[in-house]
Amino acid sequence: MSAARSLPWLRALRPAQWIKNGVVPAAYFFARWDPSQSAHVQGLAPVLLVAVAVACFCCVSSGVYLINDMHDIEADRAHPIKRQRPLASGAVGVRPALALAAALLSAGMAGSLALPLLFTGVLGGYCLMQFVYTFGLKRIPYVDVFVIATGFVLRAIAGAVALSVRISPWLLLCTFLLALFLALCKRRHEKILLEDTGEQHREALAGYDRYLLDMQIGITSSATLVCYAIYTLSAETVQRFGTSRLGLTIPFVVFGLFRYLELVYRHDEGGRPEKVMLTDKILIATVICYAVTALTVFLTV
Repeated sequence: MSAARSLPWLRALRPAQWIKNGVVPAAYFFARWDPSQSAHVQGLAPVLLVAVAVACFCCVSSGVYLINDMHDIEADRAHPIKRQRPLASGAVGVRPALALAAALLSAGMAGSLALPLLFTGVLGGYCLMQFVYTFGLKRIPYVDVFVIATGFVLRAIAGAVALSVRISPWLLLCTFLLALFLALCKRRHEKILLEDTGEQHREALAGYDRYLLDMQIGITSSATLVCYAIYTLSAETVQRFGTSRLGLTIPFVVFGLFRYLELVYRHDEGGRPEKVMLTDKILIATVICYAVTALTVFLTV
């Protein structure tokens, strides 16, 4: 297959969305600096386990996206942006896409068998939830964004069970709140972009109110910050990592949230969070500064 013919297929897999699976290795990095769990993540084997876990989620998520695009093909053709998707535009056929989706889902589940059985269970639960979302829950206001946020929590849990390590409930809550914040920002963008015709493209939009979304975005962003601050400064975290200096990362979380809110409210960039994360230089620099600060704290304990 030539590069020109393969490009629509690659786009149909939505590789930019794989950034969401960056949540999966989170448990590895936190366990790496936790003396009580560091023995579980020593050497090359844990790195390979995490890599397999991420690959499994990339396979099944691309398979689910293909099924979602097949299910929504008519609605996407009426959407000003989504009509350019490979399936909606006709660049990719429905039957070949269905075959590829089945192959990707099978590959992801088969690959999970190389990991602990509990990981396979979490991955299977994630797939089941995505199918129910695609064929029903995505039409229900607020349930749709809660399902999206739960998907991120399942990714974080999957990364922990793949290595047989524990992950802080505070981190899981932070993950849920941050994902909910991003999903609400996306719904706000869609509500403004599609105005009075939004429910024709996404049925759940009829149940959202723009000004109520503004308040909910403010609540979830504040809750995310408070939750993260509690996690970094809690007695349990200080005891586990032997330092209270993780609080030095809090300013970067604040700045990152402020920057994203600026992109949403001043630049109308809330529609594609994955694109923002990969292209906004200020956000990328903030994430790098956060990572360097956290690493410095761990290395100087």
